Amino acid sequence: MPSLRSHIVALVVRNWHRSAFTSPEGLHRWIKWARQRENHRPPLDLGGRVDVTARTVAGSPVYEVRPHRIESRQRLLYLHGGAFVFQITSYHWKLVAELAERAGATVTVPIYPIAPEHGFHEIFGMVMEVYRDLLRETPASNIVMVGDSAGGNMAVVLTMMAAQSGLPSPGRHVLISPGLDMSLSNPEVFEAAKVDPWLAIPGGLEAIRLYAAGFDRSDWRISPVYGDLSVLPKTLLLTGTRDILHPDSLVFAERARAAGVDVELFVEPGMIHVWPLIAIPEARTARDRIVAFVGEGQVAAQRPASAEVSAAKAAMPSATIAGNLNPI
Repeated sequence: MPSLRSHIVALVVRNWHRSAFTSPEGLHRWIKWARQRENHRPPLDLGGRVDVTARTVAGSPVYEVRPHRIESRQRLLYLHGGAFVFQITSYHWKLVAELAERAGATVTVPIYPIAPEHGFHEIFGMVMEVYRDLLRETPASNIVMVGDSAGGNMAVVLTMMAAQSGLPSPGRHVLISPGLDMSLSNPEVFEAAKVDPWLAIPGGLEAIRLYAAGFDRSDWRISPVYGDLSVLPKTLLLTGTRDILHPDSLVFAERARAAGVDVELFVEPGMIHVWPLIAIPEARTARDRIVAFVGEGQVAAQRPASAEVSAAKAAMPSATIAGNLNPI
């Protein structure tokens, strides 16, 4: 049974954040409001828990978050949510710090360009360059892509694009309440929308329009459920039943398994969108599973690290790109 705190959070979200998605106009009002307040920098109190350094890739900041005094071969690439139109928040940073601490891993956090100021090609051009950088330093099998909401979409699309470019797939995926099908072809989505206290279809469609660069919503670059799922790595997919994205997560898991992907589906009854990022009792169980799943991936690579990194470097020169609590 969902905790009392989770019910209170759902009520607050419905009365405050849902207005961003009830209409296109509502989304634009929220974007305008957010641009005046957003700050991509890690909160100052993270410095006492982890080491944070910054660099620039394709004109955008990239943060490296490392645990104190812990050596790890594993690398996490964290792709934050925000409907492709909102910036990273303190909720994301707290999860990043916890993953670095508890999993003993270095977490790379790209502050990718967002819509409407930027579109699909700029967004994925930047994160693809970040992924290439990681492959120069770390065997692909020791890289875990972690993404919540829109970031979960990005992890899957990025892996598919990397495969098309001849680059190796990461060792694992962790997808938290991911957006995997924007086509609205699943009728169960409309039923799920009735119980979702946060997300709604009108504003969601506007967010997609703003970043999609003219791609059809059923194109795999927007809805990766229609892409080549066979290239995906072992995946932990976390989804709550009070999330409009939940039905498509179930379809994705089924199709990915049919394509030969090892998918672990973590379903939490009564939970809302991206609940593992929120300070509720149910989040602890979810985070524990994420940390354990990441830890399982620290097993030595199947191939020698030097061979894997060399193969990735060889593929890079000709690589091309195909074509506060923020939502998604």
